[in-house]
Amino acid sequence: MPVEQPENQWELSDRTRTAAVLMEPINDPAGWRREDLEGNARWIYRVNDREIAEVLMAVAKIEERGLAIKDITKDVFSLPLLGPQLGSIRDELMEGRGFAIIRGLPIKDRSREQIAIAFWGIGTWIGEARSQNGKGHLLGHVKDIGEDYAKARGYMTRQEMHFHTDRADILTLCCLHPAKSGGQHRICSSVTVYNEILKRRPDLAKELTWRFYRERKGEMPPGETEPWVREPIFSVQDGYFAARGPSAPVLKAQTIPGVPKFTPAQKEAIDTFMDMAKELAIDIDLEVGDISFLMNHVILHARTDYEDHPEPERKRHLLRLWLATGLRPLQEDVHKALQGVVVEGTVFQTPLDVT
Repeated sequence: MPVEQPENQWELSDRTRTAAVLMEPINDPAGWRREDLEGNARWIYRVNDREIAEVLMAVAKIEERGLAIKDITKDVFSLPLLGPQLGSIRDELMEGRGFAIIRGLPIKDRSREQIAIAFWGIGTWIGEARSQNGKGHLLGHVKDIGEDYAKARGYMTRQEMHFHTDRADILTLCCLHPAKSGGQHRICSSVTVYNEILKRRPDLAKELTWRFYRERKGEMPPGETEPWVREPIFSVQDGYFAARGPSAPVLKAQTIPGVPKFTPAQKEAIDTFMDMAKELAIDIDLEVGDISFLMNHVILHARTDYEDHPEPERKRHLLRLWLATGLRPLQEDVHKALQGVVVEGTVFQTPLDVT
């Protein structure tokens, strides 16, 4: 007998919004609170059997053609049934609540390459992949390799990651293996963070509109020499709000010669931002095969620390894509910083594991 599938409760959010004005309260569909999400699954799109079969067929056709993952485009990853739903999800990311999860894709007994092809192919219906580091990795891996967060990027550790945003319009993750315990995907609305700080401490909200320095981790584009970029944490462009998390790159930039030290007000504003994000956040347990999407301009993300399984093949492991859409007006500094990581001699690649 066929297994009865859980009901798909996916539902678009109310798209009511007014043009954002900096230092005024913002009315935006992405300005949700934890209680708006708890107890319902309106933000989870559960695929059905026909959509699953369609994805598997698309993967098989890519394998038959022998296409490299980075050469897969929307045109060759045909999804006549799921594709329109992915378009709706993209609209929800860009104009609605700002995040979504696709659930129900079977990855057990699939090869790593087959999973990566499916993940990448689905991503092509949402946006265009951007490089995530100086090695030109278009397909990334969130996996503990024993690094120290003080010296390396948080995704290479098992330590708690503070609220931040990535250098692309959309972050998408595919869960291969969850942790033994912990490692929750923690998100909150940066619109709500802004509104709460504005209400409680408008002086600190103003501080967060300053163009803060951010460490580049030595990844400078050709022709540029400054080891930092500058971006405001809160900004508005053409009536659209955007936030950039004041996380590790902002804090690490304080060690760069020539970067001015935080003023007491700036330090208090950053601490308040982080405290507010924790107060408003919701933790999500990603299931095997889940694909999560979030729009960096209105959603902050973090991760709780975790304990891994002792077996190497069971270690917590997420695939990652940074996707560009070009659909959101952005302040000039923010737009410039979200073009992916490209350095002299970058060769784009899609490794199937941590390299």
